[in-house]
Amino acid sequence: MFSEDQEARVTFVIQALIFDFDGLILDTEGPIFQSWQELYQAQGGYLPLSTWADFIGTAEKTFNLFDHLEQQLGHPLDRNMLGPRRRGREMELVAMQPVLPGVQAYIERARQLGLKLGLASSSDCGWVTGHLERLGLLPAFDCICAADDVQVTKPNPALYLSVLTGLNLRANQAIALEDSPNGVLAAKRAGIFCVAVPNQLTRRLPLDHADLLLTSLEEISLDDLLARVEKTG
Repeated sequence: MFSEDQEARVTFVIQALIFDFDGLILDTEGPIFQSWQELYQAQGGYLPLSTWADFIGTAEKTFNLFDHLEQQLGHPLDRNMLGPRRRGREMELVAMQPVLPGVQAYIERARQLGLKLGLASSSDCGWVTGHLERLGLLPAFDCICAADDVQVTKPNPALYLSVLTGLNLRANQAIALEDSPNGVLAAKRAGIFCVAVPNQLTRRLPLDHADLLLTSLEEISLDDLLARVEKTG
């Protein structure tokens, strides 16, 4: 049984929210970058954000960070020792991160309104579902598509198109929530209205190709966002 508010919402075109994961639900991007920066600095190297930026939001990495560091230093490194150490530091930093502001409220309100929830991530499925389960968010999602499910990740639209198929919806029936330039580009290529919600790392990157830019999901309620998107349609 729907409340009057819910009955009104059912007539809306928008039927789903599609979340990114890394940097949108949980700030994993900052810790990963920090762990690599610390490794570079400890070895006498330098890793600027401008070099890292191309990696954010995609799994299509043609650039090897260890190769890059060794080129800077002019000698090989003990990757078997340094690799696990860096990974351990990454996991330590990620475990300290809370769900990003506004995410829980959006999920709860979407459920109240009868919206479907999807997730499109360039990370592997184990990474995404493991963290969602730890955070108590896994049961909320109707469809999760990760790097394991497609041949090419963001900025290719395949992940978003796969989620739309899984939800049995058209592009104009969903809103994508993204934090990175690659993610925004993927959503737009799939024909989906995209809201960019950058984190501390990605707010320094260009996101003007998004349909709407927010500082946080707490900046606007889901009801107001839906109303705004409906007006643009």
